[in-house]
Amino acid sequence: MTTISSQDLAMGKVGFVAEHSLYDQDKGLAAERAQKAVSDQGLRTVRVMWADQHGALRGKFVSARDFILSLRNGMDFSGALLSMDSANHVFPPLFVEGGGLGIPELTGFPDVVLVPDPTTFRVLPWADSTGWVLCDMFFGNGRAVPLSTRLVMQNQLREAASMGFEYVSGLEVEFYITRREWNRINGDQTGWPPVAPPVSMVAQGYQYLSEIRLAQLSDILVPLRDNLEAVGLPLRSIEDEWGPGQTEITFDPMPGLGSADTMILMRSAIKQICHDRGYHATFMCRPLLPNVSSSGWHLHESLRDLKSGASSFRDDSGEILSLVGRQFAAGILKHAIPMTVFSTPTINGYKRFRPYSFAPDRVGWAVENRGAMLRVQGHPGDPGAHLENRLGEPAANPYLYMAANIAAGLDGIRKKRVPPKLVAADPYQDEAPALPGSLWEAVDALDKDTFFREALGREIVDYLVMMKRSEIARFLSTVTDWEQNEYFEFF
Repeated sequence: MTTISSQDLAMGKVGFVAEHSLYDQDKGLAAERAQKAVSDQGLRTVRVMWADQHGALRGKFVSARDFILSLRNGMDFSGALLSMDSANHVFPPLFVEGGGLGIPELTGFPDVVLVPDPTTFRVLPWADSTGWVLCDMFFGNGRAVPLSTRLVMQNQLREAASMGFEYVSGLEVEFYITRREWNRINGDQTGWPPVAPPVSMVAQGYQYLSEIRLAQLSDILVPLRDNLEAVGLPLRSIEDEWGPGQTEITFDPMPGLGSADTMILMRSAIKQICHDRGYHATFMCRPLLPNVSSSGWHLHESLRDLKSGASSFRDDSGEILSLVGRQFAAGILKHAIPMTVFSTPTINGYKRFRPYSFAPDRVGWAVENRGAMLRVQGHPGDPGAHLENRLGEPAANPYLYMAANIAAGLDGIRKKRVPPKLVAADPYQDEAPALPGSLWEAVDALDKDTFFREALGREIVDYLVMMKRSEIARFLSTVTDWEQNEYFEFF
């Protein structure tokens, strides 16, 4: 009989990673490097994190000793998080069979197991003696949790690989930096959700790409730059956007999960670093602040050949995009309307889809046109030719946004879809289907859609539809300032 020490029982399920063969050779070597980094750098805490259904990080701050155990055993974690919407309201009928979600392992919402992906391990420069690692989620029987969105994207990356492609993407994300105007939180400010914190503006705005405006934010942009680079993110640029304190950040192209993992860490890092210095950063699409413009997330994407490493979108026959690139675009355009739940998952995000706003309002594509939903960038023979999907809002879950793009694009390739004619001039006047005007329109479109249920999985689509309808119901039952101002005195 093998004797198991009490220390081995302290974290996760003994031998869980090896029992279910969850580490390949690369992850095994990465686990050894992570363990060595913990020792060599004298780390005392490792943040063991999981990206939830909203793309927010959840997890625990674990002692260095027990983090080493998690690389063998995983870490027990509350499965109840899967039942919560963006304000932590429980939306499914919790204690019916299958947790109200039709998944047998979720009956009673037991603990799940988080398994660190050691290839994501980093040392955090803004936190004392602290490491960080991103996890994947498994049931106790070793089955991957189908509602874990990183898994959803991994499945699509495998589909692309089975067709001989590697997905490559780059991030272009807008957000607002404001100055926090309180340090003490009173009891009446702790609601469910809590009230928004009072803030003041850090810049006057509306001097697009202004050196002066950008330099005025150096007190916060310099530590953001230093920390993001120190944690290993491939920072490309920081830019001044339109609104007061609106900032754009871009990163170099990355293969596979790279951009999605970067998006998850980047958003959390920026919010932490800003908070520590008296600022508040928000990735909300359109904050309720004076004179703001909406923030978007433009997803740059292409495929490359797995064998040669060459771009699969490059064309040397006079076209800007290859046949594969055009088919990929056709698939995205075909499935764009139900895709908006993945690209724009909040009620607030639909306030961005306005004519002549540099955001799309209908399904279409064009060459180098910022009003189109899909913008083609490049020229014939250009190895960097790619698509820019302008649908997204900065609050989107990156795994779902990218997985939906990959699935739709691959469908276009498989079915040899032909895209509609490129818009030659004004995309806001093109006779093309309108994008959903609200989250409830988008959710209805996704609920009626069969493609994404087949491509991404019935469980994840049914789950998102249920969760979003719960959020929508909360919104529609809330009396807003607009209603109070419109009707209270008049009637």
